[in-house]
Amino acid sequence: MNGIRRRSRPAGTGPVPPLDTLAGMDTAPRTPAPGTRRRLVLASQSPARLGLLRQAGFAPEVIVSGVDEDALSAPSPRALAQVLAEAKAAAVAALPRAAGALVIGCDSVLDLDGEALGKPGSAEEAVIRWKAMRGRSADLLTGHRVIDTVTGRAESAVAATTVRFGTPDDAEIAAYVATGEPLHVAGAFTLQGRSAPFIDGIDGDPGNVIGLSMPLLRTLLGRLGVRVDELWDRD
Repeated sequence: MNGIRRRSRPAGTGPVPPLDTLAGMDTAPRTPAPGTRRRLVLASQSPARLGLLRQAGFAPEVIVSGVDEDALSAPSPRALAQVLAEAKAAAVAALPRAAGALVIGCDSVLDLDGEALGKPGSAEEAVIRWKAMRGRSADLLTGHRVIDTVTGRAESAVAATTVRFGTPDDAEIAAYVATGEPLHVAGAFTLQGRSAPFIDGIDGDPGNVIGLSMPLLRTLLGRLGVRVDELWDRD
């Protein structure tokens, strides 16, 4: 498929799953007993997303998808964020160990001038990006996909938050990149980390910038007939 690919460092080497089918999913999913809290699986290795879910009262299991993100493309950054989220969720939902669970797949890209920016491939690239971003605004896009492995139903959506970057000087950019933090996050920045002083503000959901929009997750779960309070960890 021709289109936009995320500019990022090399991703995993796992296979790319089909996006329009849950073929390979356990053929005998376990239907939860009435009153039993549903299992929640996060198809992401992001500590930030896991932290957001735990802070909101969930106790998800983490299963990394292994999807080769660089093999996927889409006609726009927004579409790419959704394609990546759907690929991750589908890959994990097809695993026997995910049978009976609600699977959440997410992926974030920064849309700067129509280019989808993921994790920078090197410190040099991170410096170049920051010099291009400073004093400007860009949209942080996070694709969300929730799959109910019991029913096979799925819901998707993209959340967008506008980020207004400050004007760090060259020395500040170099010092920030030297910490290594920007090499591990989409867009080469974090809202809650060392780059926080270089962010003038945002328009939209801050959780989305961190990696997962809780209001959007609630909406998607609701479409599947699941209330968020039914998933809270009460132990």
